[in-house]
Amino acid sequence: MKDTLTVGLEHTFTYRVPKERTVPFLYPESALFSVMPEVFATGYMVGFMEWACMEALAPYMEEGERTVGTMINVTHEAATPAGMEVSATVRLVEIDGKKTVWEIVARDEVEVIGRGKHERFAVNFEKFSARVAAKGNK
Repeated sequence: MKDTLTVGLEHTFTYRVPKERTVPFLYPESALFSVMPEVFATGYMVGFMEWACMEALAPYMEEGERTVGTMINVTHEAATPAGMEVSATVRLVEIDGKKTVWEIVARDEVEVIGRGKHERFAVNFEKFSARVAAKGNK
């Protein structure tokens, strides 16, 4: 990561929730999921929160570097129907070497839908991909 990255960085990222990111689509092979209402799935909300942090970090990555999520602890406080826009405001609260820690607040057009903390680590993408490939060959 570039040394210009500093604690306090804030970024807001928005996304319009399509039907395909609602609960019935999370695991369509599960009858338990398929009968649920078409609201933004918690699993997709978590991914959206990670995405917001990745977007905030993108200008600070070195060539060949990416970040991977290593911890997330969030609430999902309100349901968001398909078609509504959501936003995630992320704030960098800690930098420890290659680790960054983020506070996140997500909202839809009406209210806060989730909040929490997320941790990411910067990795050399080529080396990381090689380790994953080697693990897959075992």
